[in-house]
Amino acid sequence: MWLRRTALGAVVVPLAVLVFRDAPVHLAAPEPATAEPAAPPGAPQPVIVSRAQWRADESLVKEHATYTGAVNAVFVHHTNHSNDYDCADAPRMLRAMEEDHVSGEGWDDIGYNFVVDRCGTIYEGRAGGVGRSVRGAHAKGFNAHSVGIAALGSFGPGVPVPEALIEGIAKVGAWKLRRGTDPRSTVRMVSTNDESLYQRGEVVHLHAVSGHRDTFQTSCPGDALYDQLPLVRAEMARLRVTRR
Repeated sequence: MWLRRTALGAVVVPLAVLVFRDAPVHLAAPEPATAEPAAPPGAPQPVIVSRAQWRADESLVKEHATYTGAVNAVFVHHTNHSNDYDCADAPRMLRAMEEDHVSGEGWDDIGYNFVVDRCGTIYEGRAGGVGRSVRGAHAKGFNAHSVGIAALGSFGPGVPVPEALIEGIAKVGAWKLRRGTDPRSTVRMVSTNDESLYQRGEVVHLHAVSGHRDTFQTSCPGDALYDQLPLVRAEMARLRVTRR
């Protein structure tokens, strides 16, 4: 999540403000299908509301998805929306995000791979196939071999984080994270962009489940949600153990 110098006041903040300066404008052509991991997922796929179900406008998508293989890290974000939205309005909010990211900012598609609302409903974000590892635009310098999961809302200091939201994020992460990786462990990543907190080519050891602030100068995903990441990791680990 990246904040822009705009006045706050709308009930729903356009999601274009959320990924300011994130990733290149144009994605490269898809990598060969052989880049996909052969191993099965570490946990079952959760129920996901597809782009067709929330009525994404596929005519807006500018480029084919880029596939990067197995997911080594999960990056958690928040969208900085007001928290008093009705969960029934989430599809409309996603359509606004698509319009803002593509038409407003000139990007190829939505930045996040998945979005979870406060009721725990999981939505498909960036197009390219729910079961494939699609390169997002959520963590500058670390978009490859990662998955970006955005919590719909604002989770600054002292804001309650709904249990359903935590569970939804954990379900996606447990399913997408590379099989055999402990969600409570650290992973080796390499920065691909000097505009992250690390120089391009720098080797970094991050939590397998990190907050956006761990790789970029931002408060995202908010202090309250960031403080809940140990709980997210623990729930992910539980889901993956259950799978075995």
